[in-house]
Amino acid sequence: MKISLDINGKKQEVDVDPNTPLLWVVRDHLNLTGTKFGCGMALCGACTVHMNGNPIRSCVTPVSSVQGQEITTIEGVTSSDLSKESNAVVEAWEDIAVVQCGYCQSGQIMSATALLKQNPNPTDQDIDGFMSGNICRCATYKRIKEGIKQAAQSMKVASINPSSNDVAINVDDSLFYDVGNEQSTVAQKTESVNASVMDQEGGADHVA
Repeated sequence: MKISLDINGKKQEVDVDPNTPLLWVVRDHLNLTGTKFGCGMALCGACTVHMNGNPIRSCVTPVSSVQGQEITTIEGVTSSDLSKESNAVVEAWEDIAVVQCGYCQSGQIMSATALLKQNPNPTDQDIDGFMSGNICRCATYKRIKEGIKQAAQSMKVASINPSSNDVAINVDDSLFYDVGNEQSTVAQKTESVNASVMDQEGGADHVA
């Protein structure tokens, strides 16, 4: 069945079973492999994408249910309507060195970005509650929380002094983390801060 989708601001058409999880459509059919498979039961958050700016778990979302909706993956979030929040999050992630293995980070960034859109000045309790569905196998929860708080602060500063928010963040390869048969990447901070979470397939069809 042909299904029309709006992915990262582009119209896409895929020929798949309507019950196919959105996760496998973006990964296997659209080659947007930054979104990860973790549990397949919406319990870990690795597969998080945005639907109309709100985080959803793509591993349990039938592709037919998102027709007519705006879907954003990690590859498109820095140029989406949430670019201010996502740019602040990615820059903070780099400054604090949040990432260890990198596997969960696309989901962490997508959830953190949505949190700051809804609540630009979250408390520790707000962060804990909103991010509770995102599991980090490396247990970098303290740094994730610090990253969100730093991003919130940088957004606050930028709202007072717009010239301080002139750093552009683009998708690029730079820093790789080996995970099983895949490589997950969060780019190094350079003068123009290039960052994203992507991967390169290593032979397996579906890597946990």
